[in-house]
Amino acid sequence: MSMAEKKLGMGLSALLGQDEAEFSEINSGAASQTVSVAHLHPGKYQPRHMFGDEELHDLAESIREKGVLQPLLVRPHPEQVGEFEIIAGERRWRAAQKAQVHEVPVIVRDFNDQETLEVALVENLQRQDLSPLEEADGYHRLMHEFSHTQEQLARALGKSRSHVANTLRLLTLPGDVKDLIDRGDLTAGHARCLVGVKDATELAQEIVKKGLNVRQTEQLVKAGGAVSEVGKAPAPKAVKDADTAALEQDLTNMLGVKVAIKDKGGKGQVILHYKSLEQLDAILARLTHGTPNDDA
Repeated sequence: MSMAEKKLGMGLSALLGQDEAEFSEINSGAASQTVSVAHLHPGKYQPRHMFGDEELHDLAESIREKGVLQPLLVRPHPEQVGEFEIIAGERRWRAAQKAQVHEVPVIVRDFNDQETLEVALVENLQRQDLSPLEEADGYHRLMHEFSHTQEQLARALGKSRSHVANTLRLLTLPGDVKDLIDRGDLTAGHARCLVGVKDATELAQEIVKKGLNVRQTEQLVKAGGAVSEVGKAPAPKAVKDADTAALEQDLTNMLGVKVAIKDKGGKGQVILHYKSLEQLDAILARLTHGTPNDDA
């Protein structure tokens, strides 16, 4: 197995070139210290733009009762001596202020700008805290500010390359459609159907108004704006969403045989098409030990 594949799914440690033992120091309680909330400032590389009032209220109640259990990750502020910039944990900092807690535990690390953005993005992704557009914006910044490729991001974050590519495509949507995504009126699945589509704003409004699901949205886009009443729209034959089709192609390229994915409601089958027992043995070898040339 190649080194890149060994790092696949390691997340932050892969991005920063650290092994797991070294990275564990970030979350080590022994390395923490207490800092006044007044000396902490939101990070300029924070990928998260929205902090819901309800979730902040719930977290504040927990902090009021139990305190801040997990230290914030910070770095010395690049422009203000004696102050700190939050890398990961801004939500905890905001909630602590609502709970009128005046000091919080922090771990101070001397990260540069690239490492700061990478840590903030991965930390939020691992917690599933980011909206689809926040995730897309984080990928875009990592690629354009720090020259990461889609393939590198996919390996380091434990995502498929197609997921990274399809998420980035959301940034090309009109502003009105992005607003619907941010409000939660449209899911990422709905939004991907509208990428590159003429009159995407009007179609998005119709999707929300009629409460269409993703399959019905695909039909609406394919029909150029015409769709049956909600609940009566027949599912198109053998139409796969962009993520499923891209994942099929990724698996086909990885295993060297045609791969088909049949999904229904989050459950389904992965079908491998092989032409001989020798080819089947080769597939099993790749799944178990990696590609034959990895150890060469």
